[in-house]
Amino acid sequence: MDMSVFEGNYKNDETGRSAYNPKILLKVVLLGYSRGLISSRDIERACCENVTFMALSGNQRPDHSTIATFVSSMKDQIMPLFCDILLVCEQENLLGGSFFALDGVKLPANASKECSGTVVELKKKKDKIQQKVKRLLKDQIEADKDDDDDFRSPPNRERQIDKLKKQAARIEKWLKQNDAKISSNGKELKSNLTDNESAMMLTSQGTIQGYNGQALVDDKHQIIVHGQAFGSGQDAQYLKPMVDGAKDNLQ
Repeated sequence: MDMSVFEGNYKNDETGRSAYNPKILLKVVLLGYSRGLISSRDIERACCENVTFMALSGNQRPDHSTIATFVSSMKDQIMPLFCDILLVCEQENLLGGSFFALDGVKLPANASKECSGTVVELKKKKDKIQQKVKRLLKDQIEADKDDDDDFRSPPNRERQIDKLKKQAARIEKWLKQNDAKISSNGKELKSNLTDNESAMMLTSQGTIQGYNGQALVDDKHQIIVHGQAFGSGQDAQYLKPMVDGAKDNLQ
């Protein structure tokens, strides 16, 4: 595998703590994913407790923040390596290419479902927040007029007003910059202020704001040939785009 794409960000200067070799980080991340560990903290813990991870990392124990930064900053460099691996698998006759199995899992996004709603719902939410701010400001003015020394205004009122103003401003800014999300059947979907590519999804443990992570596996040796996360829908509708993506990887 050509690992030269990582060299630009790999600096092992004489001053400060030695940097982790990107090959080590890539190995433990990919092993973690293959074992169902998608959290940086879980991968960090595995490097400290799991003998397989400890052997693969040379008994190094990268911090979860190091792992998270590596994944988020190097994702564009990791994808070509995935394609190279598939080419090697093809050369070694490990891929059948005639039958694929598709399966998925619902993954939570780093966004709250309470920040979701249609355009109309978000406008109503903004108006409701602004009305609450007006009531709090009115109470504050009345409190300032009160000459009774025994009266004490709630100490967190100003912080509450400031927080509500920021929430309303955030919704208003989002509404100006975004349009409604429309599904394939023409109905409006709920948007999310934090991560609008994610969606409300029903799981066995309740509703989450997240993604439908899909993996396409070749039947010959159960090798993943393509993976992608979608913001909505059922597994079956992803079969064609996933197969097309797998063909692009092999080409």
